Amino acid sequence: MVEQTVDPSRHLEEQGSFLKRKSLDANPWWAQALIFLVLIGAGLLTLIPMVNVWAISFSEAHEIYKNPMMLWPQSFTIEPYKYIFHTKVLLKAFEITVFVTVVGTLLNLAFTATGAYGLSKTHIPGHRFLLWLVIIPMLFGAGLIPMYILLKNIGLLNSIWVLIIPQLVAPFNLILMRNFFWSIPESLEESARIDGASELRVLWSVILPLSKPVIATVGLFYAVGHWNDFFSGLFFISDNSKWPLQMVLRSIIIDFNMLNMGTQNTNTLNDASHLVVQPENIKAATIIFAIVPILVVYPFLQKYFVKGIMLGSVKG
Repeated sequence: MVEQTVDPSRHLEEQGSFLKRKSLDANPWWAQALIFLVLIGAGLLTLIPMVNVWAISFSEAHEIYKNPMMLWPQSFTIEPYKYIFHTKVLLKAFEITVFVTVVGTLLNLAFTATGAYGLSKTHIPGHRFLLWLVIIPMLFGAGLIPMYILLKNIGLLNSIWVLIIPQLVAPFNLILMRNFFWSIPESLEESARIDGASELRVLWSVILPLSKPVIATVGLFYAVGHWNDFFSGLFFISDNSKWPLQMVLRSIIIDFNMLNMGTQNTNTLNDASHLVVQPENIKAATIIFAIVPILVVYPFLQKYFVKGIMLGSVKG
């Protein structure tokens, strides 16, 4: 048996050429610094409109007309927020949106998890057919008019459930969760079945505890979708007492006087020189009021976000 010898000089030469290529591929420090500065600048530019709305919401009316592009509150006041918190229409819309977001997200996760668990079992007869039934709606939709007729025939129009039931399962989220479930070793499920666990018991006690990243990710998708949804309210709810928050916000921005939100008359509202509160800072305060809840929730789920997306796309 002939022993193979390793030439130390050749090994060092190959290592040196690798390090040289690596150093050539890396950007110099000034290029890295320039890239970071450009990215930081772009990030700050995206924050300017938000900061402007925030500043207007805490500024008195006459200051807004003097400097509409302010980035810091002028003549600081919290009267716009007092005004909207005493507005029954807006508070009612907030309650509806919270209900739709919480209940809708829970139902979304329940239906999506059970559907994804079933589709993750490739040995089930008709598995590919069922998977195609999920994929096809991602590519083709019936359209608004057939959807309206369907919801009318089943009696969901002008109901709070029209904001939840038509969006119970999103195909993309279902496939994402299915791929995550598929990546879990089958040996864990088999050991649970040996102990006498049913399929629902396996899903509840084995699969879901291991799937917190994808559950948090998909739950965040659903929650943000429900919170920002005004399309359903616009087309399927004509009773403005059942409008969600985003629909009321849209109406305030388009026409402040449309909802008769305040007790002041139109002439007084338009006289910005004598008012602390007027349509512009009311609109800004309403926008801040509508986005803060999601901004508060998001940091607690962010740690699961990337992990859930990456692990859910491993197989498929």
